[in-house]
Amino acid sequence: MKMENPTPIQWQFSQRALQLQSSVIREILKVTVRPEVISFAGGLPSPATFPVERMRAAYDAVLSREGKVALQYGPSDGYGPLREWIAASLSTGGVKIVPEQVLMVSGSQQGLDLLGKVLIDEGSKVLVETPSYLGALQAFSVYQPEFVSVPTDDQGLLPDQIAGIGQGARLLYALPNFQNPTGRTLPLERRVALVETCARLGLPLIEDDPYGALSYRGEPLPKMVGMNPDGVIYMGSFSKVLTPGIRLGYVVAPLPLARKLEQAKQAADLHTAQLTQMVVHEVVKDGFLTEHIPTIRKLYADQCAAMQAALAEYFPSSVTWTRPEGGMFIWVTLPKHIDSMKLLDEAIAQNVAFVPGAPFYANAPEQNTLRLSFVTVPPEKIREGIAKLGKLIASKI
Repeated sequence: MKMENPTPIQWQFSQRALQLQSSVIREILKVTVRPEVISFAGGLPSPATFPVERMRAAYDAVLSREGKVALQYGPSDGYGPLREWIAASLSTGGVKIVPEQVLMVSGSQQGLDLLGKVLIDEGSKVLVETPSYLGALQAFSVYQPEFVSVPTDDQGLLPDQIAGIGQGARLLYALPNFQNPTGRTLPLERRVALVETCARLGLPLIEDDPYGALSYRGEPLPKMVGMNPDGVIYMGSFSKVLTPGIRLGYVVAPLPLARKLEQAKQAADLHTAQLTQMVVHEVVKDGFLTEHIPTIRKLYADQCAAMQAALAEYFPSSVTWTRPEGGMFIWVTLPKHIDSMKLLDEAIAQNVAFVPGAPFYANAPEQNTLRLSFVTVPPEKIREGIAKLGKLIASKI
């Protein structure tokens, strides 16, 4: 029976909840679902790369062979055989990663949240790149840190700038491979210097690597976790090499931290779906990624080349952009007087979308920047969308 005249609840949100803000990218994606919109906005893998039949066969195999296990609760740290596979894949160059260091998570975003939960207190100093991944800034900001921006150039962050700002910091967060949002790749000598600097300061280094396998040349640079497994926390994901819909990632951490992350995960969701983990293991265990990933690299390389050619043809000479060697993103810098947030409104009116750059900055946002993603747009549409965007920009110069 429905109550009559109940007193309206006056919701009292926590201070933490009041800090929450919507993702700019997610809000833009609400617009880009319209079929007429050419969207360079979402960091979405191309559906053309999803191994649908392979996944279907794996679900059938797992459910037929081990259905009752797959449909049951699982361990908090994850499905043992998949953790073993991940540990083995990272154990290279004399570095031994053990399965006990691997925690399976419900997408990398959960991994970021758990790391924030166990490493950050209110006011803790957290070092991030300039600009940095928006999802990480959102995940960490819930715990109210003091973000400190590490200076960067066109090759990524500058390790020689860390010593002066890293004292007492809780962590440094970095994406060394084809960074989101800029597409930059940190050179080998900087990786070595970064690991050495963090080790000298006793500063935990988070190496977030969702795009590392997507090198167009097929030769990714060495992982930093292999240089100092006791001081580097490695994050990986199956979203970019299989499908994001499975929401499956992993954190590889030194054992004391891995155990604390597991406890935090127990409080968050008990465990990541056992069925999903078993299916992914079924897919990858016999070397499928070795044959599958090159097809993704080829597609993305071709579409990146199409966008680079369109940018060169249609963008004014006063506009600059990055030239990634892998991944999914190009970073554009406009003349100083152009605000990309205002530009977005005009672009959407012409059925073109992108992500303004300002939200990717922890401090001192640069309003004249934007991110373009090319992997879900066919070359002819890339050319059409960039032509429209270039005309808009030119009208403001």
